[in-house]
Amino acid sequence: MNEQTTAAMSPTTNDEGTMNIDDLTASGPDADAGTVVRITTGAVRGAAAAGATAWKGIRYAQPPTGARRWRAPVAADAWDGIADATAFGNVAPQEIVPAISLGPGAEPDEDCLYLNVWRPDGGSDAKPVMVWIHGGAYTYGASSQPLFDATRLAVTGDVVVVTINYRIGALGFLDLSSFSTEDEVFDSNLALRDVLLALEWVQANIAAFGGDPAQVTVFGESAGGGLVTALLATPTAEGLFRAAIAESSPVTSMYGRERSRGVAERFLAAAGIGIDGAVSALRRLPVDRIVSASSAVYNDVPSTIPGTLAFAPVVDGDLLPEHPITVLSEGRGLPVPLIIGTNRDEATLFKYMKSPLIPITRDAIERMFALMLEDNPALAAPSRDQVLGAYRGARRSARGLDIATDIGFRMPTLWAAAGHSRVAPTYLYRFDFTTLALRLIGIGAAHGTELPYVWGVLDGGLKDPTFKLGGRRAGEALSRRLLARWTTFARTGAPGPGWPAYTEGGRKTLVIDREDRVEPDLDGALRAAWGDVVLSFR
Repeated sequence: MNEQTTAAMSPTTNDEGTMNIDDLTASGPDADAGTVVRITTGAVRGAAAAGATAWKGIRYAQPPTGARRWRAPVAADAWDGIADATAFGNVAPQEIVPAISLGPGAEPDEDCLYLNVWRPDGGSDAKPVMVWIHGGAYTYGASSQPLFDATRLAVTGDVVVVTINYRIGALGFLDLSSFSTEDEVFDSNLALRDVLLALEWVQANIAAFGGDPAQVTVFGESAGGGLVTALLATPTAEGLFRAAIAESSPVTSMYGRERSRGVAERFLAAAGIGIDGAVSALRRLPVDRIVSASSAVYNDVPSTIPGTLAFAPVVDGDLLPEHPITVLSEGRGLPVPLIIGTNRDEATLFKYMKSPLIPITRDAIERMFALMLEDNPALAAPSRDQVLGAYRGARRSARGLDIATDIGFRMPTLWAAAGHSRVAPTYLYRFDFTTLALRLIGIGAAHGTELPYVWGVLDGGLKDPTFKLGGRRAGEALSRRLLARWTTFARTGAPGPGWPAYTEGGRKTLVIDREDRVEPDLDGALRAAWGDVVLSFR
């Protein structure tokens, strides 16, 4: 467990109330003025890395435990002395799965609201800032994952990078607000509130690390991308960032109070808690029972209601007043520049991992359509034959995967991009790059396969098949291009030459592959089949 341990001495301050670095460096031979930073809650000591300094495990919120479980986060208390910031904080409680490495020594604990900062050496202060929100189906993952080592991203792009933990699974996304009483209150959208508090921390503290609080770009993938698109529809997020990147965002996979209440009831049943006794039992429930009940509900919901997730942001009419896809498709999102896109073969990963999250069988897809139309009875939705017509050229075995990719990711992204392009510069991409090994095992350009190239972390370990049959040189060149595009966007609000903005008139899309290319109306046939009616569960 990561504790914010402090040194025995307390840093002194000058007349202006700021820390005297001379006093800190005089406190011992191991103290280093380059790694000690004073923030609003105290001093933190990081560690030098290759071309950068990293501060890990900085507490940004009080422990969300005991009476604070299922409550909005509260900013961290101040501390005396110098807190050690050389190791990652605890990861959010979750079922440990071999496919997701949380990093060496990762400790799951409810006390998990920590963040990390990387600052490149040299150059001037007021560097652009990139704040990463990890993915993991709103149920898995952490900022400590080795893939998200930000050293290369920070050094290559000359940006300050912040990666954050937030509550996941039932502890972060279960909406228990309908069970609130006068004495026991449960808040909604806990994870989204965590992210907002972390962004407030960035505004208050990032200048101390050489970052410019007026140049913050928030970026995330999968569930992290979903939180990015939710932020664009969250009024209280205004002013906390000036640009956004959403990679493979499940934009439409967010639901209203009624559906969320149903998930809460399933959770109570899985945890062995009666509805009548829920309030008194929930905050005493052992964490391991919360995780096991979360896992059961995580698998049960998409299996019984294809196309839906158990855990996701809630359209609560309060923090998130409207469905993000409605806000974005109507051009009412926060007017900040946006990069948004998907991967060509999103759904193959879910098939490979035997995940229930994405419906890929004919029965599941048809059931999903029927349920979606029930939720949207007033819409002139596309007919089944009209949609299937777009996939006649695909192999029969691949049709389900293609449809799942498009309804889960591509079409929501197109709806969001079209609407947002009316209020801010918007840049649409499709990631097509793959290697021979990934193609042969049926993965292709699957969900998440762009991440190593964005982060410049191409060594996935002995079991990573990506470059087993070649492609390393092309992958390294692609990574250099993506790093440049993402960090140029963070610096200027545009991703550099060769990538025109997406508009409803031109609909130009960057196809990211061995050689990038711009395609006009890449998704024309797809849009014609699906139509411009925005479909989502409510």
